[in-house]
Amino acid sequence: MTGQRTAVRRAPGKLFVVGEYAVVEPGNPAVLVAVDRYVTVTLTGPAGHGVEISSDLGPRGARLRWSRGRLRPYGTGDGADAGAGLAHVTGAIETVARLLAERGCPAPSFGVSIESDLHDHGTKYGLGSSAAVTVATVAATAAYCGLALSAEERFRLALLATAGIDPKGSGGDLAAGTWGGWIAYRAPDRDAVLALARERGIEEALRAPWPGFGVRRLPAPEGLALEVGWTGTPASTTALVADLHRRQWRGTDAHRRFVRTTADCARAAAAALERRCGRELKEQVRRARQELARLDDEVALGIFTPRLTALCEAAEAVGGAAKPSGAGGGDCGIALLDAAAPHDIARLRERWARAGVRPLRIRAAAEGNEE
Repeated sequence: MTGQRTAVRRAPGKLFVVGEYAVVEPGNPAVLVAVDRYVTVTLTGPAGHGVEISSDLGPRGARLRWSRGRLRPYGTGDGADAGAGLAHVTGAIETVARLLAERGCPAPSFGVSIESDLHDHGTKYGLGSSAAVTVATVAATAAYCGLALSAEERFRLALLATAGIDPKGSGGDLAAGTWGGWIAYRAPDRDAVLALARERGIEEALRAPWPGFGVRRLPAPEGLALEVGWTGTPASTTALVADLHRRQWRGTDAHRRFVRTTADCARAAAAALERRCGRELKEQVRRARQELARLDDEVALGIFTPRLTALCEAAEAVGGAAKPSGAGGGDCGIALLDAAAPHDIARLRERWARAGVRPLRIRAAAEGNEE
C-alpha cells in the first residue's frame, strides 16, 4: 500500500462536564466538551526500517524499529530508552500496523513530530494530552498509509491502543478528541473489546458491536460562558481511579448509589443541552459537584483540593455553577456563568487569581480530529 509521504493531523483536548468516575463503568454516560488546545502530529518519511519520534510531550526523542509487530527502542544514548515515555504514541502506531498486517500490508516507517499546546513548559493542565496524541497519531498514521477511516473507526483504534495501556480509562477523552464539540458518551466494556481484537482481529473489532458504547454530538449551551481554571497542580487520573478501585469501593451500596445518581445527572445534563436549557445544565453541574464531594467524603481520595474548593466557591459567589473537571486532585475546574454578565465573569477571574487559580483562555472546539 502506498500512502502520502507527509500526513498532519491534530486533535483537541477535553474537559469533563458531568460523569467522572461513574463513566468508567461500561454503559454509564458522561458529558464532555473538546477544547481549543491541540496536539499536532506530523508524519514524514520514510525513516529507514522503523519510526523516529520527536515530541515536546516528553523529555526526549526516540528511535524505534519493528520487532514481531512491536516498536522497540534501539541505538545508544537518549533514544535507546525513551520509548517508555511515548507509550500512547507507539501504541497508536502499533494498533494501526496490526490493521495493516491483517490487510496484507507491511508495517510503516516514518518520522514523527509531535507538538502540544495542552501544557505549559512541560507542565500539563489536565486537558487530556495522552488521549489527544493517541487520536492524532492514529489519524496521521492512517492517512500516511492511505487508509480511509470513519470517525468511529479512528476512535475504536485509539481506544484499542489506550485500553492496553490503561484498561480502566473510559475513553471519553478519546471521543471528545475525535468528534469535538459537546458530546454525550458511554464507555464500552474495555475487557470485551480487547478480547474481541485479540481473538478475532482488529478488522472485526472495527465492525462488531461494542457492548455499552455510545456517542452523540450535543449542541453547545446557549447563553452560558464556560470558564476554566487551572489549580497549578498536575494530577493523575489513572492513579486516582486505580486508588479508588484498590479501596474495594466497587460493589458497595455507596458505589451503586454514586453510579446511579451520577449517571442520572449526566443524562439530565445532556437533555438540558438538547433543550437549550442553561438553568437546568447549571443545576446538573452543581448536583455533579455534590456527588463528587460525597464520594470524596466516603473514600477520602483527595478529589477536592483547597484550590478546587476555592474555585467552586468563587463561581457560586457570582451566580455560577462549578466543579472539578476530571478526577480532581488538581488539574482544572470548570464554571458555567451567564454569558450576558461580563462583570460576573471578570469578578470570577479576579477571585480565582486571588485563590491561586489560573484562569485559562479556553473555548470549546467545535471540531474534533478531521480525516
